[in-house]
Amino acid sequence: MSQASAPSFLPSRPRRAAAISTWSDTFDVIVVGFGVAGGAAAIEAARAGARTLILERQTRGGGATALSEGTIYFGGGTRAQKASGFDDSFENMLAHVRAAAGPTADPEKVRLYCENSLDHFAFFESIGVEFKDTFFAEKVIFPPTDDCLIFSGNEEAWPFSAEAKPMPRGHKPKKTGSAGAYIIEQMIDAATKLGVEIQNEVRVETLIRDDEGRVVGVVAKIEGQEVAIRANRGVILTTGGFIMNRAMVEHYAPDLAKCRYPIGSEGCDGSGIRMGMGVGGAAVNMHEGLMTTAFFPPTSHIKGVLVSAQGQRFINEDCYHGRVTDAIMQKADGRAYLIVDDTLYGQAIVRYELAGVEETIEELEKTVGLPEGQLVHTIASYNKYAEQGEDPVFHKAKKYLTPLVHPPFAALDLSVDKSIWATFTLGGLDTKATGEVLTVDGQVVPGLYAAGRASAGLTRSGRYYASGMSIGGGSYFGRLAGKTAAKAEPAVEAA
Repeated sequence: MSQASAPSFLPSRPRRAAAISTWSDTFDVIVVGFGVAGGAAAIEAARAGARTLILERQTRGGGATALSEGTIYFGGGTRAQKASGFDDSFENMLAHVRAAAGPTADPEKVRLYCENSLDHFAFFESIGVEFKDTFFAEKVIFPPTDDCLIFSGNEEAWPFSAEAKPMPRGHKPKKTGSAGAYIIEQMIDAATKLGVEIQNEVRVETLIRDDEGRVVGVVAKIEGQEVAIRANRGVILTTGGFIMNRAMVEHYAPDLAKCRYPIGSEGCDGSGIRMGMGVGGAAVNMHEGLMTTAFFPPTSHIKGVLVSAQGQRFINEDCYHGRVTDAIMQKADGRAYLIVDDTLYGQAIVRYELAGVEETIEELEKTVGLPEGQLVHTIASYNKYAEQGEDPVFHKAKKYLTPLVHPPFAALDLSVDKSIWATFTLGGLDTKATGEVLTVDGQVVPGLYAAGRASAGLTRSGRYYASGMSIGGGSYFGRLAGKTAAKAEPAVEAA
């Protein structure tokens, strides 16, 4: 039974090149999957002179990027930053991204990404992606307008604000609303002009490996027929993560399995990761992902107080929504309530269940079923310090501190089983910064590369994450993989 009909977390067994009787075609580089990482890889491979093929499962390229808001994480002094009055630098960006990428991130990937951020911004402009030189000041998931620059992560929140000077680095293209599909369309146009061959509605089933252990092609199903396509210089896996593969999520990332709303395209089923594992590639960071429940906007909700089922605070509410959501899972066992007063309540993107609405905090505590006196104490302490513009325990920024004193008071249920929690994976194949897939002992799998969420890329933890790092990191390391594969020594065909 094929992996398509039987989703699994087991490695996909490769085919032997010696058993292939006929190759349907030969390319220098084959890219599997046309999301932002695959598009970037193919464009750079073609620019380097490689005959390049993209094999895409859907009727048109897109992947998870096309479904996203399209924010890209740039810094170090982009044109949009300078025009908006922000004096960023490589050193300042590096200080923040080191934290934002997570403690298990690859230091070389972090350094290269920050060091080459301005060049990466120029790459997107070179393929026709436009950015408006404007800043959207409100704390949002992404600008609903065609404005560009936002604080897209934890830059302004403690402890990150103490480690690096806060700078907005989320850059959304010049499109009203979501811009992910626009980015992909620009990539399709650029790749086509470079002569990249794009075949849609193709399901890549497994890799082909020669007797020396080198990956030399793929087995794909095109119009119901199984074909073998040779790659003389390399195969690049940019197939997305594994959030759509329930068996893999339950096996590797049980916390993510508690979230009911996966973020990704149909192709994010782990197929590329499993193919890489089948030829000896190591899968790392597989337990990690981003979990999010969008309790803001409205921005006023950030001024509320988030408490556990014990009625106690556990994080500063002005953090990035992914960090807050992770804290609900890890520090509050997946149960939490946002307490707001009449001046703060508004309709969030997510429609949250009201666990209680009462005229006093004492009554609200009883209605929600919190331990006697705990919420009363929490709110009294919070209000005392908020009146002084302070939050000595969790260090919420002063601009979000206001006493909760205007009844009625409400408790919004943000618990994982009572509200919309969305999630995607951050684990995948272990790779060098230049894209080569590595074995468990750090050796290169010859002829195989990976980027995007098929790999363990730039950012490796949802609790530190910033919007834009997936598109930014996936495309940047996709570019490096494309360049590296295009320059690789060609495989020697058997006599």
